[in-house]
Amino acid sequence: MTARLILGKDVSEEIYAELRQRIENLKSKGVVPGLAVVLVGDDPASQVYVRKKGEMCESLGMHSVTIRMPQETTQQELMDKVAELNADPAIHGFLVQLPLPAHLDEEQVINAISPAKDADCFHPWNVGRMLIGNPDFLPATPAGVQQMLIRSGIDTAGKHVVVVGRSNIVGKPMAAMMLQKGIGADSTVTVVHSRTRDLASVTRQADILIVGIGKPRFITADMVKEGAVVIDVGTNRIDDPTHPKGSRLVGDVDFDAVEPKVSAISPVPGGVGPMTICMLMANAVKAAENALEAE
Repeated sequence: MTARLILGKDVSEEIYAELRQRIENLKSKGVVPGLAVVLVGDDPASQVYVRKKGEMCESLGMHSVTIRMPQETTQQELMDKVAELNADPAIHGFLVQLPLPAHLDEEQVINAISPAKDADCFHPWNVGRMLIGNPDFLPATPAGVQQMLIRSGIDTAGKHVVVVGRSNIVGKPMAAMMLQKGIGADSTVTVVHSRTRDLASVTRQADILIVGIGKPRFITADMVKEGAVVIDVGTNRIDDPTHPKGSRLVGDVDFDAVEPKVSAISPVPGGVGPMTICMLMANAVKAAENALEAE
Protein backbone atom coordinates (compact mmCIF):
# COMPACT_ATOMS: atom_id res chain seq x y z
CA MET A 1 0.00 0.00 0.00
CA THR A 2 1.27 3.45 -0.94
CA ALA A 3 0.04 6.06 1.50
CA ARG A 4 -1.25 9.41 0.30
CA LEU A 5 0.68 12.29 1.82
CA ILE A 6 -1.43 14.98 3.51
CA LEU A 7 0.62 18.15 3.19
CA GLY A 8 -0.17 21.19 5.29
CA LYS A 9 1.45 23.49 2.74
CA ASP A 10 -1.08 22.54 0.07
CA VAL A 11 -4.06 22.82 2.41
CA SER A 12 -2.87 26.13 3.87
CA GLU A 13 -2.45 27.70 0.43
CA GLU A 14 -6.09 26.88 -0.32
CA ILE A 15 -7.16 28.54 2.94
CA TYR A 16 -4.91 31.58 2.39
CA ALA A 17 -6.59 32.16 -0.97
CA GLU A 18 -9.95 32.28 0.81
CA LEU A 19 -8.59 34.54 3.55
CA ARG A 20 -7.24 37.03 1.00
CA GLN A 21 -10.74 37.44 -0.40
CA ARG A 22 -12.18 37.98 3.08
CA ILE A 23 -9.44 40.50 3.89
CA GLU A 24 -10.17 42.44 0.69
CA ASN A 25 -13.84 42.48 1.63
CA LEU A 26 -12.97 43.90 5.06
CA LYS A 27 -10.68 46.53 3.53
CA SER A 28 -13.47 47.62 1.18
CA LYS A 29 -15.41 48.46 4.35
CA GLY A 30 -12.51 50.36 5.90
CA VAL A 31 -11.22 47.58 8.16
CA VAL A 32 -7.66 46.21 8.06
CA PRO A 33 -7.45 43.05 10.20
CA GLY A 34 -4.84 43.55 12.91
CA LEU A 35 -2.91 40.81 14.71
CA ALA A 36 -0.44 41.48 17.54
CA VAL A 37 2.01 39.04 19.10
CA VAL A 38 3.69 39.63 22.46
CA LEU A 39 7.04 37.89 22.91
CA VAL A 40 8.63 37.89 26.35
CA GLY A 41 12.27 36.85 26.55
CA ASP A 42 14.50 35.37 23.89
CA ASP A 43 13.47 31.73 23.41
CA PRO A 44 14.92 30.85 19.96
CA ALA A 45 11.99 28.67 18.82
CA SER A 46 9.48 31.32 19.87
CA GLN A 47 11.43 34.00 18.01
CA VAL A 48 11.32 31.98 14.78
CA TYR A 49 7.60 31.32 15.18
CA VAL A 50 6.81 34.96 15.91
CA ARG A 51 8.81 36.12 12.91
CA LYS A 52 6.88 33.73 10.64
CA LYS A 53 3.58 35.03 11.99
CA GLY A 54 4.60 38.59 11.19
CA GLU A 55 5.75 37.69 7.68
CA MET A 56 2.49 35.89 6.94
CA CYS A 57 0.42 38.83 8.20
CA GLU A 58 2.26 41.15 5.86
CA SER A 59 1.92 38.80 2.88
CA LEU A 60 -1.84 38.70 3.43
CA GLY A 61 -2.06 42.48 3.72
CA MET A 62 -2.94 42.47 7.41
CA HIS A 63 -1.81 44.92 10.08
CA SER A 64 0.94 43.17 12.05
CA VAL A 65 2.42 44.23 15.39
CA THR A 66 5.17 42.39 17.25
CA ILE A 67 5.84 43.51 20.82
CA ARG A 68 9.11 42.28 22.31
CA MET A 69 9.48 42.46 26.08
CA PRO A 70 12.63 41.59 28.04
CA GLN A 71 13.11 38.33 29.96
CA GLU A 72 12.85 40.20 33.29
CA THR A 73 9.41 41.66 32.46
CA THR A 74 7.20 41.65 35.58
CA GLN A 75 3.73 40.17 35.80
CA GLN A 76 2.23 43.64 36.14
CA GLU A 77 4.08 44.97 33.10
CA LEU A 78 2.79 42.09 31.02
CA MET A 79 -0.76 42.48 32.34
CA ASP A 80 -0.63 46.18 31.48
CA LYS A 81 0.41 45.32 27.92
CA VAL A 82 -2.50 42.86 27.61
CA ALA A 83 -4.91 45.54 28.83
CA GLU A 84 -3.48 47.99 26.29
CA LEU A 85 -4.03 45.53 23.42
CA ASN A 86 -7.54 44.73 24.64
CA ALA A 87 -8.35 48.44 24.29
CA ASP A 88 -6.61 49.03 20.92
CA PRO A 89 -9.24 49.21 18.13
CA ALA A 90 -6.59 48.56 15.45
CA ILE A 91 -5.80 45.16 16.98
CA HIS A 92 -8.57 42.63 16.33
CA GLY A 93 -6.72 39.59 17.65
CA PHE A 94 -3.57 39.02 19.66
CA LEU A 95 -1.68 36.41 21.59
CA VAL A 96 1.07 36.19 24.16
CA GLN A 97 3.62 33.70 22.88
CA LEU A 98 4.06 30.67 25.13
CA PRO A 99 5.97 29.41 26.99
CA LEU A 100 6.56 32.45 29.19
CA PRO A 101 9.60 32.81 31.45
CA ALA A 102 9.14 30.72 34.60
CA HIS A 103 8.46 33.68 36.92
CA LEU A 104 5.33 34.70 34.99
CA ASP A 105 1.84 33.27 35.53
CA GLU A 106 0.58 32.02 32.15
CA GLU A 107 -2.94 31.31 33.36
CA GLN A 108 -3.40 34.83 34.69
CA VAL A 109 -2.24 36.26 31.38
CA ILE A 110 -4.52 34.02 29.29
CA ASN A 111 -7.51 34.87 31.47
CA ALA A 112 -6.85 38.60 31.01
CA ILE A 113 -7.04 38.48 27.19
CA SER A 114 -10.39 39.65 25.86
CA PRO A 115 -12.27 36.58 24.54
CA ALA A 116 -13.16 38.66 21.47
CA LYS A 117 -9.44 39.09 20.67
CA ASP A 118 -8.23 35.64 21.78
CA ALA A 119 -6.44 34.56 18.59
CA ASP A 120 -5.00 31.41 20.19
CA CYS A 121 -8.41 30.33 21.59
CA PHE A 122 -6.91 29.63 25.01
CA HIS A 123 -9.32 31.75 27.10
CA PRO A 124 -11.76 29.60 29.14
CA TRP A 125 -14.69 31.43 27.50
CA ASN A 126 -13.61 30.32 24.04
CA VAL A 127 -12.64 26.83 25.20
CA GLY A 128 -16.14 26.48 26.67
CA ARG A 129 -17.81 27.68 23.48
CA MET A 130 -15.75 25.16 21.50
CA LEU A 131 -16.80 22.38 23.86
CA ILE A 132 -20.53 23.05 23.45
CA GLY A 133 -20.16 23.28 19.67
CA ASN A 134 -20.70 27.03 19.25
CA PRO A 135 -17.20 28.42 18.75
CA ASP A 136 -16.13 31.90 17.78
CA PHE A 137 -12.54 30.72 17.35
CA LEU A 138 -10.83 27.34 17.30
CA PRO A 139 -7.34 26.53 18.65
CA ALA A 140 -4.98 26.78 15.72
CA THR A 141 -3.25 23.40 15.62
CA PRO A 142 -6.35 21.21 16.14
CA ALA A 143 -8.27 23.39 13.68
CA GLY A 144 -5.46 22.88 11.19
CA VAL A 145 -5.65 19.10 11.62
CA GLN A 146 -9.41 19.18 11.07
CA GLN A 147 -9.02 21.24 7.90
CA MET A 148 -6.39 18.80 6.61
CA LEU A 149 -8.89 15.97 7.02
CA ILE A 150 -11.78 17.89 5.47
CA ARG A 151 -9.86 19.25 2.49
CA SER A 152 -8.19 15.91 1.81
CA GLY A 153 -11.61 14.32 1.44
CA ILE A 154 -11.25 12.06 4.46
CA ASP A 155 -14.65 11.09 5.85
CA THR A 156 -14.72 11.38 9.64
CA ALA A 157 -18.41 10.65 10.30
CA GLY A 158 -18.81 7.54 12.42
CA LYS A 159 -15.08 6.82 12.28
CA HIS A 160 -13.10 5.86 15.35
CA VAL A 161 -10.64 8.69 16.02
CA VAL A 162 -7.92 7.98 18.56
CA VAL A 163 -6.08 11.04 19.88
CA VAL A 164 -2.70 10.31 21.46
CA GLY A 165 -1.96 12.99 24.07
CA ARG A 166 -4.11 15.12 26.38
CA SER A 167 -2.50 18.56 26.31
CA ASN A 168 -4.62 21.70 26.52
CA ILE A 169 -3.13 22.90 23.24
CA VAL A 170 -3.66 19.80 21.07
CA GLY A 171 -5.08 16.65 22.64
CA LYS A 172 -8.09 17.90 24.61
CA PRO A 173 -9.38 20.42 22.05
CA MET A 174 -8.76 17.94 19.21
CA ALA A 175 -10.93 15.34 20.92
CA ALA A 176 -13.66 17.92 21.65
CA MET A 177 -13.72 19.12 18.04
CA MET A 178 -13.95 15.64 16.54
CA LEU A 179 -16.93 14.87 18.81
CA GLN A 180 -19.04 17.74 17.48
CA LYS A 181 -21.81 17.44 14.93
CA GLY A 182 -20.86 18.52 11.43
CA ILE A 183 -18.30 18.32 8.64
CA GLY A 184 -14.91 17.03 9.71
CA ALA A 185 -16.33 15.64 12.95
CA ASP A 186 -19.20 13.30 13.97
CA SER A 187 -16.54 10.84 15.11
CA THR A 188 -16.32 8.33 17.92
CA VAL A 189 -13.36 9.57 19.93
CA THR A 190 -10.93 7.90 22.30
CA VAL A 191 -8.08 9.74 24.04
CA VAL A 192 -5.00 7.83 25.16
CA HIS A 193 -2.12 9.18 27.22
CA SER A 194 0.82 8.28 29.46
CA ARG A 195 -1.40 6.49 31.98
CA THR A 196 -3.36 4.45 29.43
CA ARG A 197 -3.00 0.71 29.92
CA ASP A 198 -1.97 -1.22 26.79
CA LEU A 199 -2.00 1.94 24.71
CA ALA A 200 -1.09 0.07 21.51
CA SER A 201 -4.24 -2.05 21.70
CA VAL A 202 -6.29 1.16 21.53
CA THR A 203 -4.30 2.89 18.78
CA ARG A 204 -4.69 -0.25 16.63
CA GLN A 205 -8.46 0.34 16.67
CA ALA A 206 -8.19 3.81 15.13
CA ASP A 207 -9.58 4.56 11.71
CA ILE A 208 -7.96 7.98 12.16
CA LEU A 209 -4.98 8.31 14.50
CA ILE A 210 -3.98 11.83 15.60
CA VAL A 211 -0.71 11.92 17.51
CA GLY A 212 0.54 14.78 19.68
CA ILE A 213 2.48 13.29 22.57
CA GLY A 214 5.90 14.93 22.18
CA LYS A 215 7.95 11.74 21.93
CA PRO A 216 9.99 11.19 18.77
CA ARG A 217 8.86 8.25 16.64
CA PHE A 218 6.71 6.92 19.50
CA ILE A 219 4.07 5.36 17.23
CA THR A 220 5.47 2.31 15.48
CA ALA A 221 4.00 0.15 12.72
CA ASP A 222 2.63 -2.47 15.12
CA MET A 223 0.54 0.25 16.84
CA VAL A 224 -1.38 1.21 13.68
CA LYS A 225 -4.25 -0.52 11.88
CA GLU A 226 -3.82 -1.43 8.22
CA GLY A 227 -5.33 1.30 6.04
CA ALA A 228 -5.68 3.87 8.83
CA VAL A 229 -5.23 7.63 8.38
CA VAL A 230 -2.42 9.04 10.53
CA ILE A 231 -1.94 12.72 11.39
CA ASP A 232 1.35 13.45 13.16
CA VAL A 233 1.28 16.67 15.20
CA GLY A 234 4.66 16.07 16.86
CA THR A 235 7.79 18.09 16.14
CA ASN A 236 10.97 16.79 17.75
CA ARG A 237 14.57 17.67 16.99
CA ILE A 238 16.90 14.68 17.16
CA ASP A 239 20.65 14.31 16.64
CA ASP A 240 21.65 13.20 13.15
CA PRO A 241 25.37 13.33 12.28
CA THR A 242 24.53 12.73 8.59
CA HIS A 243 22.51 15.95 8.40
CA PRO A 244 24.31 19.23 7.56
CA LYS A 245 23.00 20.81 10.78
CA GLY A 246 23.84 17.75 12.88
CA SER A 247 20.15 17.30 13.73
CA ARG A 248 16.78 16.99 12.03
CA LEU A 249 13.06 17.17 12.75
CA VAL A 250 10.96 14.06 13.19
CA GLY A 251 7.41 13.53 14.31
CA ASP A 252 5.80 11.44 17.03
CA VAL A 253 5.22 8.73 14.41
CA ASP A 254 7.93 6.46 12.99
CA PHE A 255 7.10 7.64 9.48
CA ASP A 256 9.29 5.21 7.49
CA ALA A 257 7.86 2.18 9.30
CA VAL A 258 4.23 3.33 9.41
CA GLU A 259 3.83 4.87 5.95
CA PRO A 260 3.68 1.55 3.99
CA LYS A 261 0.85 0.33 6.21
CA VAL A 262 -1.59 3.24 6.12
CA SER A 263 -3.84 4.86 3.51
CA ALA A 264 -2.85 8.46 4.27
CA ILE A 265 -0.30 10.14 6.53
CA SER A 266 1.07 13.60 7.28
CA PRO A 267 4.88 13.86 7.27
CA VAL A 268 7.14 15.86 9.60
CA PRO A 269 8.21 18.39 8.53
CA GLY A 270 5.65 19.54 5.95
CA GLY A 271 2.50 18.13 7.50
CA VAL A 272 0.64 19.87 10.30
CA GLY A 273 3.33 22.54 10.84
CA PRO A 274 2.20 25.07 8.19
CA MET A 275 -1.41 24.82 9.38
CA THR A 276 -0.90 26.38 12.82
CA ILE A 277 0.00 29.85 11.54
CA CYS A 278 -2.64 29.52 8.82
CA MET A 279 -5.44 28.93 11.32
CA LEU A 280 -4.13 31.70 13.56
CA MET A 281 -4.54 34.07 10.61
CA ALA A 282 -8.06 32.72 10.11
CA ASN A 283 -8.88 33.53 13.74
CA ALA A 284 -7.57 37.09 13.35
CA VAL A 285 -9.67 37.64 10.23
CA LYS A 286 -12.73 36.22 11.99
CA ALA A 287 -12.11 38.57 14.92
CA ALA A 288 -12.04 41.53 12.53
CA GLU A 289 -15.27 40.38 10.90
CA ASN A 290 -16.89 40.01 14.33
CA ALA A 291 -15.76 43.52 15.32
CA LEU A 292 -17.23 44.99 12.14
CA GLU A 293 -20.56 43.23 12.74
CA ALA A 294 -20.64 44.55 16.32
CA GLU A 295 -20.29 48.19 15.25
